[in-house]
Amino acid sequence: MHDLRSVIEKNVSDALAEDLGKGDLTAELIPGSVTAEATIVTREPMVQAGRPWVDEVYRRFDPNIDIEWLTGDGERARAGSTVLRLKGPARALLSGERTALNFLQTLSATATVTAAYVDAVSGTRAKILDTRKTLPGLRLAQKYAVRCGGGVNHRIGLFDAILIKENHILGAGGIEAAIVEVRRFHPGLPVEIEVESINEMRQALRAGAERLLLDNFTVEQLREAVAVNVGEGHPPALLEASGGLTMETVKAVAQTGVDFISVGALTKNIRAIDLSMRFE
Repeated sequence: MHDLRSVIEKNVSDALAEDLGKGDLTAELIPGSVTAEATIVTREPMVQAGRPWVDEVYRRFDPNIDIEWLTGDGERARAGSTVLRLKGPARALLSGERTALNFLQTLSATATVTAAYVDAVSGTRAKILDTRKTLPGLRLAQKYAVRCGGGVNHRIGLFDAILIKENHILGAGGIEAAIVEVRRFHPGLPVEIEVESINEMRQALRAGAERLLLDNFTVEQLREAVAVNVGEGHPPALLEASGGLTMETVKAVAQTGVDFISVGALTKNIRAIDLSMRFE
């Protein structure tokens, strides 16, 4: 994982610049000497993620703001519960409110959805993976949130792992040719390749792929793929199911015996958690 500290600082800098501009005109109505206490409450059940981003938001306004977290990242909070208490200059609490809540509601949404998928496959060998289908500028933040929800990060970007997909195969001239070329350029990296049929899977196994992405396979095809993977004399590959996975189907997919299930919805289809800040 990249240096998360520098990512948090950049995320917060960008978000505050977007929201504050030249300054919070409404907060100027409140005398600078006024202090206040506030709580952040969740109106629905959630798995929390985003604490370091919220801390950084308020550190930018006043490092002496008292921040008391009642829920840790990766922990579950019930609807109606207080997750955070704040005490400090009223102007700072108000000016940072929206940016802090934006991070907390978005990252907690990813963590909450991830935890639901992880719970759904409990008792199987399958691990829930994220994808590159993230919100622009928040990739590492959302991947942090996936880990808070009990999921596993796949590759961070195009630069840190090999994943040969359909268009790469077409451009390279076939499955075997694509794998040969990848090994020529990156001999030390494991190779994952997307396949769309049992026949393509066999080609990839013969070519020595270490990991197979089984794209849009049915449950029956996944069962066959698991059997082929261990039954035809080739070293078995790790198997990743992908494509069209939902909460209704993920358990059946996991029960086929695949190693991983990648779910784009963890990061791209999220609905923000309903949070509010209340002054006391």
